[in-house]
Amino acid sequence: MTVQTSLSDAERAAVMVMLLDDSQAARILSQLGPDELRVLGEKMCALGEIGPEVIARSVTSFVEHTERLGLSDHDRVGHVHSLMKRAVGEVKADNLMQRILPDQPRATPLEMAQWLTPQALIPLVHDEHPQVIALLLVQLDPKVAAEVLHELPSEIQTQVVHRIATLGPVMPEALAMLEDLLNRKIESQVGQKGFEMGGPHEAAEIINNAVKAVEKRVMPELSRIDKALARQIESEMFKFEHLFVLDPQQMGILLREVESETLIDALKGITEEERDCFFRAMSGRAADGVRDEIEARGRIRMADVIEAQKQIIAAAKRLAAEGVLSFGSSDDEYV
Repeated sequence: MTVQTSLSDAERAAVMVMLLDDSQAARILSQLGPDELRVLGEKMCALGEIGPEVIARSVTSFVEHTERLGLSDHDRVGHVHSLMKRAVGEVKADNLMQRILPDQPRATPLEMAQWLTPQALIPLVHDEHPQVIALLLVQLDPKVAAEVLHELPSEIQTQVVHRIATLGPVMPEALAMLEDLLNRKIESQVGQKGFEMGGPHEAAEIINNAVKAVEKRVMPELSRIDKALARQIESEMFKFEHLFVLDPQQMGILLREVESETLIDALKGITEEERDCFFRAMSGRAADGVRDEIEARGRIRMADVIEAQKQIIAAAKRLAAEGVLSFGSSDDEYV
């Protein structure tokens, strides 16, 4: 295998991205334009074996470059606010920034609308004029706008799309009217009851990130208080995708506890890429056999997929409780 000893600037950038964990790298890549992504992606795919000295030089070059640039204070507050939104969401970020900088103005209704889910946006516009809806949709992420459009009454969907396609220049007064409308709608439909926060998923995430002793203490007591809610939280705490972190050896241990029919049904519900972590724990012949079985199975009910995945999760939890499997990097994390 050829070991590269010198890199271009683009290749050094590719090395820096690949040194990050997947979530950090994804956040950086999401900020790049199509051309930048293409170049960087090409370099990342084309990199051969990178020696330690090249990695060290790449890191050193990055540090030297950032030292020359410094950190601009241009719109520092906006930058921090944006990072907070990505980290904790719109509502929490706004409240946190108000505590950090009490004199800073709150987000405008239109800015807030750009962070709302389709489910929160639909009640705001479902009875409005198609022109108003069109003006809002063009300022949303296309996927969000598409979901909102889908939920509108069928008789106005075509009118909305027609107005989007022929919108042309928009006067400031029109945007001001939209801001006023959103402000009134948000206050009337959201302001009185507040934004939906918390829930079983959020509770599960907090427990997952707490030391294991917290789970052992809280969950039995919660089950005594509200057994149905405790079951909801437990189902959120351990999902099928949590198995994807197992290495081939641990996955092999788990698969020995799972019936072939159960595994096939469970894998029908995930993508081919997600199945790789299961196939890596098998011989090539066995993996090909499972692939053929999945293909031959045809369509099955989603309820059967979920039930099969639950059975595998139950086996994984049992093995984790016995200390055979480990999820996380330390004994203090949720297993």
